[in-house]
Amino acid sequence: MNINLNHIIDQVVKDKGIARDVLVEALEAAVLSAANKKYRNTRDLEAHFNNDIGEVEVFEFVTVVEEVENSYQEIDQNEAREIDPDVEIGDSLGMKMDASNFSRIAAQTAKQVIIQKVREAEREGVFNEFKDRVGELVNGIVRRYERGDLVVDLGRTEALLPHREQVPRENYRQGDRVRAYISDVRMATKGPQIILSRTHPGLLIELFSMEVPEVAEGIVEIKAVAREPGSRAKIAVASNDPDVDPIGACVGMRGARVQNVVSELRGEKIDIINWTPDIARFACSALSPAEVTRVYVDSEMEALEVIVPDDQLSLAIGKKGQNVRLAAKLTGWKIDIMSETRAAEAELEELTGGNRTEDKAEEGAEVDEAVTRCADMTAKDAIALIKSTESVDDIEKLAEGDSRVTVQRAYEVKLAELTGSESSE
Repeated sequence: MNINLNHIIDQVVKDKGIARDVLVEALEAAVLSAANKKYRNTRDLEAHFNNDIGEVEVFEFVTVVEEVENSYQEIDQNEAREIDPDVEIGDSLGMKMDASNFSRIAAQTAKQVIIQKVREAEREGVFNEFKDRVGELVNGIVRRYERGDLVVDLGRTEALLPHREQVPRENYRQGDRVRAYISDVRMATKGPQIILSRTHPGLLIELFSMEVPEVAEGIVEIKAVAREPGSRAKIAVASNDPDVDPIGACVGMRGARVQNVVSELRGEKIDIINWTPDIARFACSALSPAEVTRVYVDSEMEALEVIVPDDQLSLAIGKKGQNVRLAAKLTGWKIDIMSETRAAEAELEELTGGNRTEDKAEEGAEVDEAVTRCADMTAKDAIALIKSTESVDDIEKLAEGDSRVTVQRAYEVKLAELTGSESSE
């Protein structure tokens, strides 16, 4: 070959970002493949790149023998000594071949081998570049839709934003810029596949890391994230510095920092709350803006029963249960919400054991029996019975029928007494 390949190699290395050793190896393999094709694999050939002259040299190796049986792989000692006077029987003698004699088909084969090697090296380079970038944000340009999936140009390669990782309310057109979270990088048959996401909770964390220096520096830590992409999100933050307010740091001056994140997420509402290791307090914060009266904790089942004022019940549950659902995701515990009235009823039923109806029935039976006895009593006994009665309804029952005349005066006195006491209450 009369062409100096050094300049070509340097240019390809610069444009494609491929290691020089990889490209040189591809050239050697290509030329060797072309040589084997020309000689139909009948000879022992090797290809080596000569960096000084910028050329791939092909060498044919033959064994020095006394009597030649295979002219393709053996050489007579006398003939060999014309090339190298010091050779002995059994030595391997390498002879440089003229690579310019390769046929057009052999040259085409070499070209295909080089293209394949370069493509493989490019894929390997892209995979190695992105495999350690899972969890990072990248900016790209929308190229096209493929069956609902979005193909995004990242510069050196293309990435895929699957339909399931897209926010329902977001629409893109060709040429639009998009910022997404690298959720996975894997090597597929056609090369490295980079999977992006706009719904991953990590997107929210990375956006706050970009907007809030305290988060990027580790002063403020995002402990938990819960999202319903495109609608609402909750994040729990804690400060490693007692002088830094974690919520204030994330909100920023006049809400500038959090508003930038909301704009990037196209209007997704974000609740920022304080994180605490006390699960009961954490749950109360997670259910904000609703107020909580008390919390019952079941550590074994990792369940919480939250009691809220009656007028806060709908606020705590949220639209279609969104608020309590996000709070459960944020805490990682199951949360049941109950109003104060319903909780009081449940507690009363538990205390009485469900026998209140039977007790009332028994009380009514006792009154009816007293009414029957009152008609046969002496006035003195009837008056004593009336004096011991503590209910207006019962006293009226006792004063009905034949007993009324006998106990009229006692009835009036006691009735006035009871009526007066109830009115004062």
